[in-house]
Amino acid sequence: MGVEAGAQAARSRAVAVLRVRGRALAVALLPAAVAVVLFAGGAAGHLAGRGWDTARWTAGVAAVLVLLVATAVGLVVARARPATTPTVAIPEESAPDLYRLVRDLADRLDVPAPSAIALTPDCDSWLEDRSHPAHGPPAGRRADAGGIPGHASGRSRRAAAPVLVIGSPFLWWMRVGELRAVLAPVVAGTGPSAQPDIAAARRFVRGLDAAVAVASTSGRCPPARSVCAGLGWVAGLLLRGCREHAVQMERGVAAAAAERAQAVDYGLRIVAQEQVGLAYAGWDRLLTRVALPAWRMGRWPSRLDAGVVSALTELSRRDRLAEGFASRLGERPACDLLEEPGVVDEAASLLAARLFHGGPAGSGPNWSPVDWQEYPDQVVDRKWRTDAARLHRVLDALGVRRSPQPPAADPHGPTLARVLDHLGSSPSAGDHRPVPAAGAGPGGRPAEDGGEDGARLANERSAALAAGLSAEVAREEAAAPEARDTPAEASAQLPGCSLRDDGSLPLFPLQPPRTGRELLADHVTAMVCCAAMDTVGATPGLDWLDGPSLLINGERAADLGPRVLALVEDGDPGPLRNWLADLGIRPEKPVRLV
Repeated sequence: MGVEAGAQAARSRAVAVLRVRGRALAVALLPAAVAVVLFAGGAAGHLAGRGWDTARWTAGVAAVLVLLVATAVGLVVARARPATTPTVAIPEESAPDLYRLVRDLADRLDVPAPSAIALTPDCDSWLEDRSHPAHGPPAGRRADAGGIPGHASGRSRRAAAPVLVIGSPFLWWMRVGELRAVLAPVVAGTGPSAQPDIAAARRFVRGLDAAVAVASTSGRCPPARSVCAGLGWVAGLLLRGCREHAVQMERGVAAAAAERAQAVDYGLRIVAQEQVGLAYAGWDRLLTRVALPAWRMGRWPSRLDAGVVSALTELSRRDRLAEGFASRLGERPACDLLEEPGVVDEAASLLAARLFHGGPAGSGPNWSPVDWQEYPDQVVDRKWRTDAARLHRVLDALGVRRSPQPPAADPHGPTLARVLDHLGSSPSAGDHRPVPAAGAGPGGRPAEDGGEDGARLANERSAALAAGLSAEVAREEAAAPEARDTPAEASAQLPGCSLRDDGSLPLFPLQPPRTGRELLADHVTAMVCCAAMDTVGATPGLDWLDGPSLLINGERAADLGPRVLALVEDGDPGPLRNWLADLGIRPEKPVRLV
């Protein structure tokens, strides 16, 4: 499909969307037209009689009611704030080279330049219309220009240009040429966006979507809920009527943009697309394995984008499929297009914590940044000791003896031997307490995954301990203070950046709640790591792809997981005891907890 064919297909679908709007308007005006005809006929003396009088007033009342409903729906559709992606806005003075690159790219593609640039903590890039008055002027727009300064476009066309949203990991991992190649088809989309029919159709669809969202908002009084239900039904009906046309319109726009971008860095774009997939893999591992444990501890890594470079470099070293990618690091990185990359990285990292974990907007006593150099001591060590302390609290609640072996150095201290002996021995004959599901929450309510955990945790004591840990974690989360936004002065944001539509966070939770089996394995692993640190001088470490790791004599202990699972799932402490003995770790020695 060529540029003209794709654009023509998009325009035809846009016209179909606008026809839905026109039909809705015609239906709203039809009762009024009937009433006008009836009243005009009565005034001329042609439609006389009691029946015609009744029809006139019935039609008039119906016309007024329909017009009131149509006006209400129209006002809601026009004034409701369309949803936008939370981003970090980049003013031009903070990234003049980046704006210049985008402007030159738009000139080469012969399309309008985007009105502003924003970053999102995700591996994707797109154009986003923020022309609605509720969104305010883009941060990159100057008072004397409607778009990127210096671009030769008309004022009205520039004012309607969308915002270019760029995935922040791309700026740190990609080279300048690769970024330009990846952005070419995205920037090319500003051409169809300036077409009047397509722009009008998009505004109509976004307005309907926003109206449906407004109508579904909870917390209103019963009369208001009834009115909103009616408005939402009408808006939803119109949205369903034009949905397919809108989808086909966007496909036509994408096809036209991709075809137009073929002439710009085509060969480099093929290589750059490989980097997109690699960046996505590294970013996902960094968030789920590295950032998430820190967020759960009330700390947010302040250099996530810089961390993705380390993660992908490590991936290049381990994975033969990624060989050769690290050699690109000698070229100029795209983050050099920013005046202060560190400040932008910090703002994007904080936004990532908000989107994926629901943290506050700024630093505070229970929510503070952490550098990568501090991560092992401030996050890993603290996490392990906190988990170990929770494990022993649950053991206390279950009535497990503190020191099953008299030779222990401290009969009342928390030891790994206590955990090994409890999970590695069969329940006593008199121990027939009911065992809740391993995923049970407060009050013993089983979680959805309790059946699976019950199958995986054949040992009755493991199941009881997993259930106790799940309940304890749920209680701690319920008792934790709610995340509150701090004033803008206290947030680690780039001046001029904006967080949009962040009322219900996290918007994109990274992982489902951990099962009881996973919680138990994590806590036993934490206890083993604490014993290793306190008895043989092991140290906490950071693995860029796997997160917290235990370093023994400077080497990562990568064979601990299967031995912990043997204890947790099968009640077999043998493999773990042998591993401890080989390394000289003393399980009977008390460990230091938080």
